[in-house]
Amino acid sequence: MEFNKGDHVEVASKEDGFLGSYFEAILISYLAINKKYIVQYKTLVKDDLSGPLEEVVSLPELRPVPPEIEVNEFDLCDQVDAFDSDGWWVGMVTAKIGRKYAVYFENFGVECVYHAKDLRVHQDWIDGTWISSKENEISD
Repeated sequence: MEFNKGDHVEVASKEDGFLGSYFEAILISYLAINKKYIVQYKTLVKDDLSGPLEEVVSLPELRPVPPEIEVNEFDLCDQVDAFDSDGWWVGMVTAKIGRKYAVYFENFGVECVYHAKDLRVHQDWIDGTWISSKENEISD
């Protein structure tokens, strides 16, 4: 897939402690010399807090923002993305508590509770197609 300046994307973090997370960004430019992209994060800021964090990333770290899949509620064992610490983290629903859900993050061995509004259906970007973790829901 080709991305263009101004595209809204998500960047997969490969840093220790951040594996399995995605951070929203805007594509600033393409560096043809080394075939990388400069992105500006929407929620991450520079260490000195002087503005949004910009970073050079490679194509395998980028994906488009996934389409919204509306659900009335999540079921036990649903794979979801939870918005936490400025990014989206992949986990599994382990309990429902009113309109809140307990989500277990296998990469970290941690369970946290979230409002439904802070969860989305997990989707994988595979060969240019969105594959939903909810059965029979596929969009491109």
